[in-house]
Amino acid sequence: MKQGALLDVISLKKHFQGPRKGFGGRAVVRAVDDVSFSIARGETLSIVGESGCGKSTLGRTVLGLMAPTEGAVWFDGWRLDGLARQQLRKIRRHFQVVFQDPMSSLSPRMRVKDIIAEPLHNFGLASGKGNIEGRVAELLDMVSLPRDAMGRFAHEFSGGQRQRISIARALASNPSLIVCDEAVSALDVSVKAQIVNLLSSLQKKLNMSLLFISHDLAIVEHLTHRVAVMYLGVIVEIGDRELIFSRPKHPYTRALISSVPVATPGGKSNRIVLTGDVPSPINPPAGCRFHTRCPVVFDRCKVEEPKLRSVGSDRRMVACHLEGVSENQ
Repeated sequence: MKQGALLDVISLKKHFQGPRKGFGGRAVVRAVDDVSFSIARGETLSIVGESGCGKSTLGRTVLGLMAPTEGAVWFDGWRLDGLARQQLRKIRRHFQVVFQDPMSSLSPRMRVKDIIAEPLHNFGLASGKGNIEGRVAELLDMVSLPRDAMGRFAHEFSGGQRQRISIARALASNPSLIVCDEAVSALDVSVKAQIVNLLSSLQKKLNMSLLFISHDLAIVEHLTHRVAVMYLGVIVEIGDRELIFSRPKHPYTRALISSVPVATPGGKSNRIVLTGDVPSPINPPAGCRFHTRCPVVFDRCKVEEPKLRSVGSDRRMVACHLEGVSENQ
């Protein structure tokens, strides 16, 4: 495990059995294919990329909701992928998740106080009605919900309020890490900003780490410390937020950053439009996986897969043969 890291993901792979190939065996869906990264205490790392690139599968595998095909996941000195179910349950309180759709993750039959108190019961963190209700009230205060919400059901709240309930439930066990899997993508723009500001405030207050999975780069830019860009199951670039957004090096990262809307009426659009579709993870292209859509592809890209490696002295890693190509190209 990397020194100083809370979470360390090493060469992680998650493959699924796909459809049969005629009379032969089954095809393999390479959803996550050799991914490595780490997160320090109190840090936010955002995983970005187009739909279907493997972001959510990566998050669920890191959480232990899916067993990895290969690789290792280390959390605070524990190797999660090697733990038995009972051992994993004991330390699960230290890492929690906030899903995309709170209506799917919040029980319609439970009142808010019981939803938020569930982790307290599961992990033995509080006992006695007074202590539990006191802790639930404290958690509601932390996510800016009124205390009278305790006796109501999830369907009585707006989408943003339901997501605040999900965050309160995640906070109940005092986690060191929260995985946010598209946690704001189903919300209106103004509500997204409120939830992102809440997460940022809670992180500073509690010194939590966040693994923030999203395709919304405008939101990511205001929340994260570092960004990892995924394409077809692999990370193609990872580095500090300022560098990724101001000087992206990988051609795919440049295309993603160029798609972020800029509020400049009458201004020129510098958007890079990618042609073609994302290849299938069942049969990824030889060489660089992005070469079939890359605007600056050359022969080497088609036969040799680039490795993620350090570039310059700015703590950035890029998987591209075009290191010498102008960043503005």
